[in-house]
Amino acid sequence: MIRTLFVFAAITMSLSAAVTIQKASYGGWPNCYRITNGEVELIVTTDVGPRVLRYSFVKGQNLFKEFQDQLGKSGERTWQPRGGHRLWMAPEHVPDTYALDNSPAVAVVNGAVLEVTQPVEPETGLEKTIVVKLAAAGTDVEVLHRIKNTATKARRFAPWALTMMAQGGTGISGFPPRGTHPEVLAPTNPLVMWAFSDLSDTRWTFTKKYMMLRQDPGNTGQPQKLGLFNKDTFGAYLLGSDLFVKKYKADPSKSYPDFGCSFETFTNAEFLELETLGPLENVASGATVEHTERWTLHSNVKIASWTDAELDRVLLPLVK
Repeated sequence: MIRTLFVFAAITMSLSAAVTIQKASYGGWPNCYRITNGEVELIVTTDVGPRVLRYSFVKGQNLFKEFQDQLGKSGERTWQPRGGHRLWMAPEHVPDTYALDNSPAVAVVNGAVLEVTQPVEPETGLEKTIVVKLAAAGTDVEVLHRIKNTATKARRFAPWALTMMAQGGTGISGFPPRGTHPEVLAPTNPLVMWAFSDLSDTRWTFTKKYMMLRQDPGNTGQPQKLGLFNKDTFGAYLLGSDLFVKKYKADPSKSYPDFGCSFETFTNAEFLELETLGPLENVASGATVEHTERWTLHSNVKIASWTDAELDRVLLPLVK
């Protein structure tokens, strides 16, 4: 009897932890997919994109930005921010980076994996794919970004994964391990500015180990952006007591865009972005590059102060 109850419990736990992928309507788009394991959910649309529109605890707040006036629309003649998570090519260049993604994409469901591919961009000859794999239990998500060069000539670019976060939170990233003088005399990493970067802007906070950028809907001044390189690249976003974390392993032996950035963060009055960048590659005709992020979501997170000790306490167990 005890063995029977144990087997029944194991089967029940397995079923409750299973990942389901189902067609769903979302934000006025009828052709979306909801991916859930009962704890968290993601919404990916195929009416435009590919875009990951939502990542949240089930029945919880969406940590991703949504532009309400752009939901449910398609076919625009100009690039639309829309919100959510997207795939671009770096370095940023007009018009190639802003190639339109306003037409339907194709979804393939393979068990617990969703793969969404947009039509080849006529502006660039690139074909972009986002593959989403949710763990059977917990909040772990593997997000693979793939760009195929279908043009007749080679192109040099890097995959660029950008996540637009909802208003009112704080973005966090970390520097590579610090050292002391005079024991470490050589430079260890870039910290990259844009022409509009202003380190005196009160949305920035810096410690020895970390860089924070606050999203302020009331600040309609100049946007802010910085970039850095960290072999153990990560970006986090605290919204209320929910914490989103994305991370990936960068390769110090390779060249990265924007003076060597593996991570960039940007904010204006509407959203904050956490961005990771793959290395620059000479991508031959017919060849493909890939870039993988790993996401997690954490609840009941409290950061008592923006200090190294407190940030270490909260973040180190989550980004290691």
